[in-house]
Amino acid sequence: MSSSLSQKDQAWSGRFSEPVSALVQRYTASVGFDQRLALFDIEGSLAHAEMLCHVGLLSGKDLSEIQKGLGQIREEIVTGKFDWQLALEDVHLNIEKRLTELVGDAGKRLHTARSRNDQVATDIRLWLRTQIDDIRGQLKALRLALVNKALAHTETIMPGFTHLQVAQPISFGHHMLAYEAMFARDDERLADARKRVNRLPLGAAALAGTSYPIDRLRVAQTLGFEGVCENSLDAVSDRDFAIEFTAACALVMTHISRLSEELILWMTSRYGFIKLPDRFCTGSSIMPQKKNPDVPELARGKTGRVNGHLVALLTLMKGQPLAYNKDNQEDKEPLFDTVDTVLDTLRAFVEMVDGMQPQPEAMRKAALEGYATATDLADYLVKKGLAFRDAHEAVALAVRHAVVQGVALEALPLSVLQSFNPQITEDVFAVLSLEGSVNSRNHLGGTAPAQVRAQAERLLLVLRADREGDPGRR
Repeated sequence: MSSSLSQKDQAWSGRFSEPVSALVQRYTASVGFDQRLALFDIEGSLAHAEMLCHVGLLSGKDLSEIQKGLGQIREEIVTGKFDWQLALEDVHLNIEKRLTELVGDAGKRLHTARSRNDQVATDIRLWLRTQIDDIRGQLKALRLALVNKALAHTETIMPGFTHLQVAQPISFGHHMLAYEAMFARDDERLADARKRVNRLPLGAAALAGTSYPIDRLRVAQTLGFEGVCENSLDAVSDRDFAIEFTAACALVMTHISRLSEELILWMTSRYGFIKLPDRFCTGSSIMPQKKNPDVPELARGKTGRVNGHLVALLTLMKGQPLAYNKDNQEDKEPLFDTVDTVLDTLRAFVEMVDGMQPQPEAMRKAALEGYATATDLADYLVKKGLAFRDAHEAVALAVRHAVVQGVALEALPLSVLQSFNPQITEDVFAVLSLEGSVNSRNHLGGTAPAQVRAQAERLLLVLRADREGDPGRR
């Protein structure tokens, strides 16, 4: 990247009596990171030029020259031949300078009726809506992986936990669908946020609009925007859409972090509930036996990174008066890194979840060790006519007795169980089994394998239809 440029080459040089210092050039330049907006800047400029020609502000010849020049610039950028200049500050002035070199005065006319303020706001929105689409695509792929895992393990029983203590038996498939529900909400949030991203700021110019007879709706239609930002002050200064997007991404990463925490725990020898593919783990430089779940651990850590970007953007905007301020140059790096982090994390988790190997025997053993069917015994007594609080007390005494004896609840003889309540009969042992427990919760949202299978199959149809272009309904 070159940095030498004469003062007369600056877009605003006529007002100043001395060139910007090299330090200020480095401090204020954004071209080192906003290059990723380049193709979107060209897309916006082409739509703007076509509109200028349509309303009579640009000749057909100039439009043709601009289209040809921007086409060449696009090719130079894609092939890595474009000469980015630090002294030109940002992606917009770099492209404009190169266009003027290629097509002369026609390139200078392109900036008629617009400002860098509405130009950059447009570029960011064009870029961000494509990133939202990519993230939603990865979310759907992750949800599909979770649904497929659930379908394969509707009848695999594991302990459900509260307070990290064994609580009740559940289907492993049911557990997987809990995460699918989280990521489904993330997808809904991003789809809703996209509607507010997809509004055109171009035409607001610096802050007050323009005196030229522009057609903003035409540009919006050309670029695929759903509408325009209707207040010119707000159009150039609004970054709510970026904050809202980052907040949605922070929730995506929070859900990833929760899943990561469980994968990390489940992979330990204390649990042994799953095995992760070797390609998602690393070893130790000193302990040859180690297999560390580095991907989930790093994802758990990167959640703080995305949360930090959200706070940075909120802080960036909290004290800004209307309209555009240079502060807003600082919106891009947090936004760019949020997208990169979320996309890379989701791509890794799609493959990792798909390759994850549940260990049903270890899960079953853990469920048997924690008196997980105690609530089922209480429910059994309630169905016999006992008040729930009395049933709760009777079962608590039975569990305490089983703990002292060092046996499972279902291993207590019938005569012992009857000593806690005489209404207990032989049919209690079906209730105390793990299968009896999960199968009894056979209602919408319950953990019964039949319910888990029905929900997973329904989600599978929705997700497959969505990937084929029919969004359907959840």
